[in-house]
Amino acid sequence: MLVEPTILFGHVAYQLGDAFKARGNRERYIEVRSIDDVEAKLHDADVLVVSRFWRNEWIERAERLKFVQAVSAGTEQFDRARLAARGIRLASAQGANAGAVAEHAIGLLLSLSRHLHFARDRQREHLWRPMISDPNVREQELSGKTIAIVGLGEIGQRIAVLSKALGMRVIGVNRSGRAPQGIDSIRTIDRLSQILPEVDVVVLACPLTPDTQNLIGGRQLKAMKRNAFLINVSRGRVVDEAALIEALADDIIAGAGLDCFHEEPLPASSPLWDFKNAIITPHSGGETRSYEIRVIDILTENLGRLARGETQLRNQVV
Repeated sequence: MLVEPTILFGHVAYQLGDAFKARGNRERYIEVRSIDDVEAKLHDADVLVVSRFWRNEWIERAERLKFVQAVSAGTEQFDRARLAARGIRLASAQGANAGAVAEHAIGLLLSLSRHLHFARDRQREHLWRPMISDPNVREQELSGKTIAIVGLGEIGQRIAVLSKALGMRVIGVNRSGRAPQGIDSIRTIDRLSQILPEVDVVVLACPLTPDTQNLIGGRQLKAMKRNAFLINVSRGRVVDEAALIEALADDIIAGAGLDCFHEEPLPASSPLWDFKNAIITPHSGGETRSYEIRVIDILTENLGRLARGETQLRNQVV
């Protein structure tokens, strides 16, 4: 059981403490904004709410720590075996940003297909685009196009719903080959390359695992249509970044909407910044005005379960 815990919130920007109070929680908490400050306060914490700040070397040093609530859906940065050996529980924030990330993916797709990024560039220069005589370089319509969604968790399923609302044909891609409602057809992840020549959009919404690392490389990009788009709202290392840079430079694909990268922040020296056929967002797909409250709701539920001595947590990882 976990009774009257001290909670340590560690995030560079999220106002988790305010959201915690707004939900009527009365447990003692500390809120810090840097890795160094998390480390300095770790000895006081029974519960740690953190994500990118996490360091596995803290496991053996955090004597009071009983529970880690991740701020993100992804938990690949946590050493699960070491946490389990110390009896430290771990839960993710899976689902907290599903709607937001799905909307972000569709926003990137709409921007690419309707050339909104080009329009914004011209706006800064006060340039009115003339009508385009070549149909092959005009804006695209999404209705009737085929979209492959890799990863059919809550985010992927929500992307499918929005895609269907736009009149698109949806192919789902996952490990099991089992399709939730709203999917027109399903493929297992090992058959992804077989469907790439027939799709107009590939959206990556899968977790980073050994099976998905570099899932999209040079061979897969070359198999895609030249007028196809790649949208990545999963993890940067699902894509071979060097191969993507080459594909964008050589117009192997029409464009990419990218919210995650191998290195974050994306270095100023990265060629990805300079491609006109790419839209870059700073891993902000889930960052909305409601995000803190959604994370705190998961945390509050898990604190209640731990206080009652329950063994199963919401979004349990360890």
